[in-house]
Amino acid sequence: MSEDARDRIHETVEGVYRSESRRVFATLVRFLDDFDLAEEALHDAFRAALEQWPRDGVPANPRAWLVSAGRFKAIDGIRRRARFDPLDEDAEQIAAPDDPASWGSEDIEDDRMRLIFTCCHPALQPDAQVALTLREVCGLTTEEIAHAFLTAAPTLAQRIVRAKSKIRDAKIPYQVPSQEDLPDRLDSVLRVIYLVFNEGYAASSGASLTRHDLSGEAIRLARLLVELLPEPEATGLLALMLLHESRRAARASPTGDLILLEDQDRSLWNRESIAEGTALVERALSSRRIGPYTLQAAIAAVHAEARSAAATDWAQIVGLYDVLTRAEPSPVVELNRAVAVAMRDGPEAGLALVDAILARGELADYRLAHAARADLCRRLGKTADARASYQRALELTRQEPERRFLEKRLAELATTGRS
Repeated sequence: MSEDARDRIHETVEGVYRSESRRVFATLVRFLDDFDLAEEALHDAFRAALEQWPRDGVPANPRAWLVSAGRFKAIDGIRRRARFDPLDEDAEQIAAPDDPASWGSEDIEDDRMRLIFTCCHPALQPDAQVALTLREVCGLTTEEIAHAFLTAAPTLAQRIVRAKSKIRDAKIPYQVPSQEDLPDRLDSVLRVIYLVFNEGYAASSGASLTRHDLSGEAIRLARLLVELLPEPEATGLLALMLLHESRRAARASPTGDLILLEDQDRSLWNRESIAEGTALVERALSSRRIGPYTLQAAIAAVHAEARSAAATDWAQIVGLYDVLTRAEPSPVVELNRAVAVAMRDGPEAGLALVDAILARGELADYRLAHAARADLCRRLGKTADARASYQRALELTRQEPERRFLEKRLAELATTGRS
C-alpha cells in the first residue's frame, strides 16, 4: 500500500473516532458492564483499526467492527487474567462465547440512551450524574466539564471516579428505566443534554466558536428522549436547542470571528429549524405544564420571529424572563434579564441591575457578566469602566473568537480615548 493510501486510511480512522467513538463506547459498556474496561477496550479497538485497516481495508460497517474488536480484546484480557485468578460470575458472563450476529444487529443508537440513564441514576449525586454523562457519553474532557460547572478540574475528576465506583459497587443496571420511573429521572437527563449543547453552541475554549459535533449530538439525544418520553420540558428543551442552532451560520464571520446577535445577517438563519422549534414551543406551552426550558425556548422564539434587531419585542422578552426568574431563580438568568431590560429601557437601567448582580459576588468569575457590563458602559460613554470590564472579561475568556472580539473592543476604546 502506498504512503498516500495509508495516510488516507489513518485519516479515516481519525474521522471514525471523532464521529463514532462514544457510540462504540456506549455499546461496549453494555457488553462489558464496566466503564474503565469499556474505555480500555475502545482504545484497543482503534489501535487494532490502525494496524489492520491499512492492510485489510476499511470495513463496510466500521462501528460494528470496532465494537466486535473491542469486546474480544476485553475478553482476551479477562481470559489472560483468569490464568492467575478465578473468574467471578460477571466476568464469566462477559467472556462467554456467543454468536456475534446476535448482538451485532442490536440497535446501537439505543445504547447512548441506556448509558445516559445509567449515568443519571438517582443513587448518584446530581452533579456527579451530569459530570459522568458529559465525560462518558459525550467524551468532553474534565477541563471542559469543570468550566461548565465553574469548578476545579481535580474536583470534577474525583467526582467522576466516585460516580463510576458507585455504579460498579451498587450494580446499577445499564438500562432505560421503566415507564413509571422515567419522569423522576428526567430532570438530570435534560440538564446533561443542555450542558452538552451549550459546550457545542459556545465552546468553552479553543480556536473555534462552536463545536457542531456536540450541539448536533445534544439535539439528536433530545429527539430520542422526546420520542421515548414526550414530556413538555423535553419538548421545550428540543425547541430551545433548535432555535439557538438555527443561528449557527450567522454567528461567525468567514474568518471565524464572533458576530453578536444584533449584528447577524438574519437571512442566514435556518428557517426550517425555526419553524420546527416554534411549533415545539407552542406544543409545550399548550400543555400548561411550563418549565424553565420551555420558557427559554419561548424567549428564543421571540428572537427568531424578529426580522431585525430593532423589531425585537423586548417587552415580551423581559416579561418571559420575569416568569423564568420566579420558576428557576439564578444569577445567570438575572443577568440575561438585565440585558433584556437594557434593550427595553436603556443601558443605564440595565447597568444598575448588572452592577447589583456583580456586587453579590456570585458571577465574579463569569466572563459574560463582565462583558455585558463592559458593553453597557461603552454605550453610556463610560470609557474607563468599559475598558476595565472588557479587560476582566478577557482575563476569564479561553475561547479565541471571544478573545479577538474583546481585544477589538478594547482597541476601539483606546482609539476613542485618544480622539
